[in-house]
Amino acid sequence: MALLGYARVSTQQQDLQLQIDALISAGVKGHTDYLFTDKASGKNDDREGLKLLLLKAREGDTILVTKLDRLGRNTYDMIRIIEELDSRGIAVKFLHDGISTEGSMGKMVVTILAAVAQAERDRILERTQEGRKAAIERGVKMGRKPTVSQELKQQVKQAVEQGIPKAKVAKQYKISRQKVYDILEELAETA
Repeated sequence: MALLGYARVSTQQQDLQLQIDALISAGVKGHTDYLFTDKASGKNDDREGLKLLLLKAREGDTILVTKLDRLGRNTYDMIRIIEELDSRGIAVKFLHDGISTEGSMGKMVVTILAAVAQAERDRILERTQEGRKAAIERGVKMGRKPTVSQELKQQVKQAVEQGIPKAKVAKQYKISRQKVYDILEELAETA
């Protein structure tokens, strides 16, 4: 039953030391076996400290974090982590927020936070769909831009029709052989 700590900052310019000091003051041993940190992990999932913490934590352990927003990048991410830990019998305590996932009150807090996370996901999805619909109505093309122009497609078709081997056509136009086949298939479907 270890007491583990996790500290995270979103940018390289921010300092972890205040969080580390608070975790040590709360009883976490100031050693890398017990204290896990991440810097500049705002948008990506490359949080090595969190990954190591999740591997190290065992049933009966307690993880201390200074604040709710330090555990996850957003509510959904935080709830996902808490639910994973809870299912493994690992408690999470947030020092400054006075929240713990232990006991029935803790379970209630997790349930409420899960509902908030679901509402946040639904809101984001709704806004995304509204934005996409408005963009389409304004004539904005959605999706990836074509990697091959119509002109190049016609040149590829003409070259193949002239009997030039597809491998040579691919080399000539600096595209893959598969792209030659894809172009021919697409043009055949639209013909």
